[in-house]
Amino acid sequence: MTRWISALSVYRDKRILSITLLGFSSGVPLLLTASILQAWLTQENVDLTSIGLFTLVGLPYTLKFLWAPVIDNIRIPVLSALIGRRRSWLLLLQAFLIAATLALAFSDPKADLFHVAVAALVVAFASASYDIIVDAFRIEICDEKNMAAGAATYVYGYRVAMWLTGFSSFVIADYFGWTISYMVMAAFILIGTVTVLFTAEPEVGETAAEEKAPATANAYLDWLKTSVIDPFLNFMGKPDWLIILLFTVLYKFGDSLAGAMTNPFYLQTGFTLTEIAEIVKTLGTVAIFGGLFLGGWLLAATTMYKALWISGLLQMVSNLMFAAQAAIGPDLSFLALTIGIENVASGMGTAVFVAYLSSLCNVAYTATQYALLTSLMAVARTVLVSPAGWLVERTGWIEFFIITTAAALPGLALLWYLSYRQPIEQQEEAA
Repeated sequence: MTRWISALSVYRDKRILSITLLGFSSGVPLLLTASILQAWLTQENVDLTSIGLFTLVGLPYTLKFLWAPVIDNIRIPVLSALIGRRRSWLLLLQAFLIAATLALAFSDPKADLFHVAVAALVVAFASASYDIIVDAFRIEICDEKNMAAGAATYVYGYRVAMWLTGFSSFVIADYFGWTISYMVMAAFILIGTVTVLFTAEPEVGETAAEEKAPATANAYLDWLKTSVIDPFLNFMGKPDWLIILLFTVLYKFGDSLAGAMTNPFYLQTGFTLTEIAEIVKTLGTVAIFGGLFLGGWLLAATTMYKALWISGLLQMVSNLMFAAQAAIGPDLSFLALTIGIENVASGMGTAVFVAYLSSLCNVAYTATQYALLTSLMAVARTVLVSPAGWLVERTGWIEFFIITTAAALPGLALLWYLSYRQPIEQQEEAA
């Protein structure tokens, strides 16, 4: 019991506040191209198949590892010398993200759905690029003791942003329209700008790639190998690295598949925008916070694989609550129960999984390796879930959510393999 109580002390670290606020600024744009955009398109009577395909605008989250080496290793002229390598990239990408969000704000689904898709794609690209540098910054200011707590509080900030954008965007859209709503969302990103100005650069030595950054054209190939190829070769030196990458894709697949169509589900079931804002966004965020806290606490008190097992099983079972909700209909009390159970499980899974991915990174290649892992994780919520709307139209909501429950099984099967292999690896290291 003493061990569990003492584990709570990791949340008192002073670096947690900066991580939380940067997590907030990183979380603001996610829903703007996901569930908030789904609600906007649903109100504009866009068909479910098209709404489902809009998940593909999240492809930059899947492909961000391709340009992560640039953000990881290149110094921005002048600005980098003034405020540091990581902080200069943070400020530059914040400005880009705000501009992209404003472009989406002034698009019109009725007039040109393709323009909306392009604008959303640019926002996703800016957001994914920003995530690269925020993740690197977070990992580099944490140590082994507070890595899990840092991951949990980062997601706390991320989820606060998701709640605030989810709740306020719906309310603002009801009164002033979606353009004003998205303009306000863009202003929220400024929280990250203020945080960067008052946060010190991580005290981490230059990466191997940065030390060999090309001063001349003849040195370019050597830099390319060190900054782009070496991070991936380093990761490929891990035992079962292919299984780890596949596990990264599939661990939260069932959760992502269900989440791809939740707002259309709420609206078509009969809930209003205000009810969604009050229950799904507000109560759901409280439940997410509880799950994040439990996930960080669980990981501090037990092993990584035990925490992954507990969280993964809870995530799978919680999807059945949506199937029950579909059968019951627009009952607000049951919706509160559904959201509470599902979000606690999702929060636990997110905190533990982010900590797991962070633990896999070599500090010499932090941004590049973490971008690779989170890119693969994003495959589940972008490419793999894109047929979700088509699936709903051909099966119905109850059957769809049962399918999402079964979709969690491949990830758990890979977790069984990895947790079986771990004792073997520990024996080899001891030997």
